[in-house]
Parts: sequence; structure tokens; C-alpha cells
Amino acid sequence: MNVDNQMMTDPVETAGTTFALSVQVSTPTGAAVARAKPMEGRSRAIVERVRPEIDAGRFPIKRTVGQRVAVDAHVFTDGHDVVAAVLRHRNAGETQWREVEMTPLYNDEWTAEFVVDQLGACEYTVVAWVDRFFTWHRDFQKRAAANQAARVDLLIGAELIADAAKRAAGSDRVALESWAARLSNVEAIVHTQQVCEDSELPRLMKRHPDRSLVSEYDRVLSVSVERERAGFSTWYEMFPRSAASEPGRHGTLADVEARLPYVAAMGFDVLYLPPIHPIGRKFRKGKNNVTTAERGDVGSPWGIGSSEGGHKAIHPDLGTIADFRRLVKAAQHRGIELALDVALQCAPDHPYVQDHPDWFRQRPDGTIQYAENPPKKYQDIYPFDFECRDWRALWDELKSIFDYWIAEGVKIFRVDNPHTKPFAFWEWCLGEIRREHPDVLFLAEAFTRPKIMYRLAKLGFTQSYTYFAWRNTKQELTEYMAELTKSNVHEFFYPNFWPNTPDILTEYLQVGGRPAFMARLVLAATLSPNYGIYGPPFEHCWTAPREPGSEEYRDSEKYQIHYHDLDRPDSLRDFIARVNEIRREQTVLRTLDNVHFHAVDNDQLICYTKSSPDKRECLLVVVNLDPHHTQSGWIDLPLEALDVDDEHPYQVHDLLSDARYLWNGRKNFVQLDPHVPAHIFQVRRRVRSERDFEYYL
Repeated sequence: MNVDNQMMTDPVETAGTTFALSVQVSTPTGAAVARAKPMEGRSRAIVERVRPEIDAGRFPIKRTVGQRVAVDAHVFTDGHDVVAAVLRHRNAGETQWREVEMTPLYNDEWTAEFVVDQLGACEYTVVAWVDRFFTWHRDFQKRAAANQAARVDLLIGAELIADAAKRAAGSDRVALESWAARLSNVEAIVHTQQVCEDSELPRLMKRHPDRSLVSEYDRVLSVSVERERAGFSTWYEMFPRSAASEPGRHGTLADVEARLPYVAAMGFDVLYLPPIHPIGRKFRKGKNNVTTAERGDVGSPWGIGSSEGGHKAIHPDLGTIADFRRLVKAAQHRGIELALDVALQCAPDHPYVQDHPDWFRQRPDGTIQYAENPPKKYQDIYPFDFECRDWRALWDELKSIFDYWIAEGVKIFRVDNPHTKPFAFWEWCLGEIRREHPDVLFLAEAFTRPKIMYRLAKLGFTQSYTYFAWRNTKQELTEYMAELTKSNVHEFFYPNFWPNTPDILTEYLQVGGRPAFMARLVLAATLSPNYGIYGPPFEHCWTAPREPGSEEYRDSEKYQIHYHDLDRPDSLRDFIARVNEIRREQTVLRTLDNVHFHAVDNDQLICYTKSSPDKRECLLVVVNLDPHHTQSGWIDLPLEALDVDDEHPYQVHDLLSDARYLWNGRKNFVQLDPHVPAHIFQVRRRVRSERDFEYYL
């Protein structure tokens, strides 16, 4: 440092006058920047780069109840003194911290973890200090090994132990006082070996450290703790008006209730219904989204509101609020939660338009601005104007929509196009709801740019739709999973993989037919802990687009009623049920970031494992990405990383077909017909019992 560019002074008193302090340190450009003296300059430990941390602590990370939070930090000090560190954590509302001792790894990196145990918010931070006793203890052992230990060294240790005894109580205090007395004795040098080898003294001193000069990380970080279904859920979407048991009739909520056994038998635990509200008549869309509706056209459920009511009403052809309450209870009885769609938009004849015209953007010709995504026009939908003068009342009313349905037993919401509403609104609205109802979950239907999707997740959305539907090749899938799992994104973003939706029929499904549907189901269900399908079009393998190059369904249920024969012999219902059964049984599928991809010498085959931390549970998934041809290849597995003995055979048990194979070594051959496009193998290791009987675990 250039001394000419630095001025440092301490408090100086001369002839009764106290001079002000100042410190000037030059920057690389030569400009002087004032630095105040720290409040406690003797706190020498440094704590930095605490992870996980989202945007310098601006947003919380996410966990579900019972999950671990692994925390890393850089902790060090000047010189060669020993440092100690603890991870502090507490639930919201608690005043006392709980502490976990941190473990040094390498290069001044430390780690510890804790388990979140209740819904709501949780806080954590890291504190560290220079530990004079363990510095002395380490150096004393070195001196003793070199025959350099002297009585004065023991006296220094005795002082440190005596100080610790004052901080202790009960038997610990007695034991520490005894140690201090022994080391203070004239003949204390005879205790050298005992000091070096006895484990009792370090244990006692660790329980009563001198924390008078601790350093604390400069911010407290937070965790948003949600219930288990936030992190592991299996969704099924259906249109209630298409739930009738015979053709030609408008389905009802009672018909949905009658379909619950079908949904439960396939293993779904969330039943998601598109909007169930009255549908506007003005500018109603016709079949296949034509601009002019014909007599009898039912319109789009997302064109919400008419003279019959708005977002807090039920379409009269679906039933009553009493029918809805029975449906909620019947679903709960079968272990299914009902999820409702909330679309914050209005049909032109929604009561809001008549009662609060100022909540909508007025055009110069006196008409209200309808929704557009040029060149697409949605004349049947009016978006809210979040920049209107009466925005506070608008916000309150929109939140009250969620409040209304929460009071009716709904705890999961799929939110339509949240990225077209202000971030500030969502941060306020979701925060208020979570404060009052920490068990409510939100799925963001945000097929938009990554940074916007991630911002919504940070603001409080539990889960999000993703780009999975359009990631079809091995490279696309592996790169996308790396994006979701290998950065801090996985700390706050819970993806929900959907192979199809009422808006999305991908080209892969259009041209791939039944094998494509099966392959995409296995990928979605095994790669992501949260996934869903839009049925019955999924299990019945609908492949017809509205027109070439479109991802819209021909004769889409968004604009007309369909009758679905659930007993079709070509249905995938049994295959779906088996995949979901595997999901429930195999706990490794409840985690996102435990996926590891493995080499296959054929790009049409993708191979990956999901393992438990102790490697005792391991699933190996192989999928044929080619829906038209049989594909084969050699898989190369890192057996050591999977804790498999490469000198003995091991068994792979296909949980889809129940077939079992004995494999040897790293490389093994697989072949998949497109009509059976996947293996979900349970890897079973060779184990020898106490009676010398070999079996596979």
C-alpha cells in the first residue's frame, strides 16, 4: 500500500482536547474513501459467502417440512489461530437460536445442516470466533511432540480452562476446575501426555467456548417452509363440463365426483380443474377458437364472468356451491386435493366491468382494451389495469378471490399467466395469503423467459410450469436438468413437468403417437418430483393439431364439450397407474437434484440414475427417445459412485415389467422397442448374509 495515500489516526487527547478520528484508504483510482472504525475491532474471525443465499438474502430459499438445509460458508482469520463456527437457525417468532457446530472441509470452507420442522418462515445465519483454547491445545501438542513443552505453556492452558469453568455449571464446572488446578500445579509438567491424549478436556471446552469476540454474518437468511405436497405432487387436469358419463350432456361437479375413483386408481393426488365460473356471452369464442360463436357453443372457461356472477361464482350448468363442497370432501377422502385455476381477467359482461370500469384500460374511442398478443386477439377477455388510480382496491379485491376459495377448502391454486401481472402485486398477495394460510400452494402457469419464471418463484409461487414439453433430445434434456439442478436455481424453483396441457400439443406427441406419450410420461415422472398430465387426451393419446404447425388441439376442449370413453382398450391408464405407483414407492424420486446422467453410445437412448445420499437406494432409468424405431446401445455406469462392487454381478429389476437381469461391470447392453420405450430399474447390490447366503439388496 502506498503510505503517501493513506492516513490513519487513533483518538488523541492533548491538553484536554480530543481530536476526531479519520481513516483514509486509497482506491485503485486514487480516490480516498473514509472508513469508520468497527464497533469491535478485536473480532477477528471472518464469515463470508454463506450459501444457500438468494440475491444477497433478498429472497428465501425453499424447503418442505422435514427436509434438510445444508449450509456452507467461508470462515477464516488472520494468522494461524484456530477458528470455530456454528450455524444458527430458528423458526419465525422464536427468540432463541438453535445451533449446529460447523465442520471444516478444505480451503477455509465449512459446512453444517439443519432440518426444517414447521410450516412458515425459518431463519439462519453463521457466527464464528477465534478459539484461543484450541489454538493453545494444537500448539501444545506440537511442542510436546518435539519435547519443547514447558510449565509456562501449561499455565497458559490453565488460565484458559479456568475462564471456561466460570462459564460452566454443574459437573462440567467441577471437571474444568479440576483440570485448571492440575495444570497450575508445580508438577504440572507430568500432565503433558494426559493433556495431549485425553479427549474429555476438548469436549468440555467445546461446550463452553469463549464467544466474547464473535463475528456474525452480516445478514440473516430465510427459508420458506411449505408442506410436503409442495415438493412432491402428481397432477391430473380435466374439464368438468366434459365429465359426463354419456355423450351429449354438459358435465357437472357431481360427474367429477363420480370420476374420482378413476383419477385415484391412476395414482394422482392433485385434481386440477380449469375455471369453473360463469362464462361470458359477449364476444364468446366458438369451436376451434373461431371469432363468432354459434348457437350452443359453450365458450372458453377462461372468459370468466357474466350476469350469473364472476370469480366467486360457479357456472350454473356445473352445479352449486353445495356440490363443490361435496366434491372437495369426496376428493380428500380419496387422498386427492382439488386445485382451482385462478385467471385474473374478465369477460366483457363480468360484474367487475359494470361495477368498476376504472379497473380496466379505456381506449380513446371509449371501448375497453381487450387482451392481445399480436397478431392474436382475445376479444372475449379484458385484462385488469394494474396501473389504474384505484389500484389498492383492485389488489384487495383480487386477493379476496383466493380468500373466498380458501374458505371453501381449496389449498392449491394454478394461476393463469402470472407473468402478465405486476411482480409487486404477487409479492404482496402471496405474502399475505401465506402469512394467514402457510399451507396454501401456488402453481405458476408461466411459459415465459427464465428470469421471469425465477422471479415469480422467488416472490412466492410454490411450483412452476417449465420448458420440459419442448426438451426432447438427449442434449436438450440433460442441459435443461443441469440448469435446474446444478445452480442455486434448485434452492427456490420447484419445476412441475407437464408433457401436455390444453394449450400445448407438441410436435413430438403429434408425430410420435402412443410410444411418445409413454416415453414423455416416464421422463416427466422420474426426472421431476412434481409432474402432471392433461387428461383424458393424454391417456387416450390425442395427436391431431388444429392445423399443421399448430400446438393447439383440433376440436379443443377449451371451446367445446367432449365425451370421453374411459374404458377404451387403447388407454394408457394402466401404464400411468404403474408409473405413479413406482413414484410413491421409490423415495429417490421425491428429490430433484439427485439426478446423474450416464453415457450411452446411442443418442436416441437417455440414461440416468437417482440415488439416496447413502446410495442404498438407486433407480436407473433408460428411455428410448425415438418413438418409431427400436434402439439399442451400451450403457457405461460409474459403479464406484453407485456403491456397486464391479468385481461381482449385480441385479437390475425392471419395475415396469418385473423382469430381472444380472449385469456385470460398467458396460451393459440395453434394447428398447418403441412400444415399451423405457426401463425403470431398481439396482440391487450383491450381499452376503450371516449364513453365507448371497442375495441382492
